[in-house]
Amino acid sequence: MRIAFIVHRYGPEIVGGAEHHCRLVAERLAAQHNVDVLTTCARDSSTWKNEYAEGADRIRGVTVRRFRNTETRNPEAFDKYSDWIFNHEHDRRQELDWLRQLGPWCPGLVEFLRKNQPQYEVLVFFEYRYATTVLGLEVAPKRSILVPSSPAGPGSEDEPAAHLDIYRDVFSRPAAILYNTESERRFLQGDFPERPSIEEVVGVGVDIPQHNPYPRMPAPVDDDPPPDDEPQGGPSAADDESTPRAFPSHLLARGAVFRRRHRLHGPMLLYSGRVDPGQGCEELLEYFSGYIEQGGDATLALVGVKLMSLPEDSHIRFAGLLTSDRERLQSLEAATVVACPSSHDGLSLDALESLSVGTPILANARNPVLVEHCVASNGGLYYTDRDEFIACLKLLMADAGVRASLGRSGREYVRRNYRWEAVLGKYERVLAKVRNAR
Repeated sequence: MRIAFIVHRYGPEIVGGAEHHCRLVAERLAAQHNVDVLTTCARDSSTWKNEYAEGADRIRGVTVRRFRNTETRNPEAFDKYSDWIFNHEHDRRQELDWLRQLGPWCPGLVEFLRKNQPQYEVLVFFEYRYATTVLGLEVAPKRSILVPSSPAGPGSEDEPAAHLDIYRDVFSRPAAILYNTESERRFLQGDFPERPSIEEVVGVGVDIPQHNPYPRMPAPVDDDPPPDDEPQGGPSAADDESTPRAFPSHLLARGAVFRRRHRLHGPMLLYSGRVDPGQGCEELLEYFSGYIEQGGDATLALVGVKLMSLPEDSHIRFAGLLTSDRERLQSLEAATVVACPSSHDGLSLDALESLSVGTPILANARNPVLVEHCVASNGGLYYTDRDEFIACLKLLMADAGVRASLGRSGREYVRRNYRWEAVLGKYERVLAKVRNAR
């Protein structure tokens, strides 16, 4: 089957969000199908500046076609216009002007789709908010699938843009909608009665790594003397290359590679993603400072793209951008607890990947999706304010037994609900339905 994935940004170095989700699905479906990704040249979603080269490339078995954005975002002007449009009567033309200012604005991508859409049997759009989806869905709606990746559900107060009229067309136009979570489907069903007949909660798959106990101890060394018939000074375990050498446990412990590389020691709270106030990082820093002030002993390590300043504090470390899937999983294994502070993640891959390696999560209770993961998995705790954050973090850092119990439950939850074979099976069924309904 020839499939086109349409997404606003794409690349191995873009972690988290719909972009990461799209890449994971595209790479796996490319093993059985002819997959193209149509995307922009932007790497930074705050500016939409063209940083990748325009044209076609091959990335991990997927053909990626990039198109230049004709505009960049002016944050001050956009915020001012957003405030106006959310609080005043307006028309569709003004909503499209807001969409253009939101970005990315990539006429070349939409034009390519219009000219070349007959060669694709199915079009799959990731993330409902951007012009790549809003305008792209107009091209061949009967062959289109929408994966909305809505942050907290379009009905929530955290996403006022979803109430714009342009998005009513987005949710009624495609042939199918694939949801990340049950709560996302409930939100959409409540606010958008006109939807396609094909709907399914699919989610995203998670690669469940081999379980590494904490700490991973070396095999015991036999201290018994050699038998009488073996001469003293003869062959020993140390001389036998087939016998594993005994290394100190701190070199073999879970996440030791990540900790050594970044000189991180002791209890660690990890945040992975865009280091951005919009992702809850400002609040996370404030709450973590309260934990330290009350006698807490841990390091807050942040990994990802830094889009805000960080305080000069010995308890706070910025570890930079992790570009490989392996290093990202190593960081989650290295963490004592993983923080999920966003109030509007639609799925939170970081949360699922943390649970998959047996590391408990500490989540923002204002995010219904994260609360759903915590309750269903019994793999983490959630907080509503500063005092609850501090109390939860103190408990998790102090009680290894609680962490171990949450870790086991989290791994089982991911294994039961987010195996790739089950997720890809759902994608295959919906792709076939949309193709056959033409």
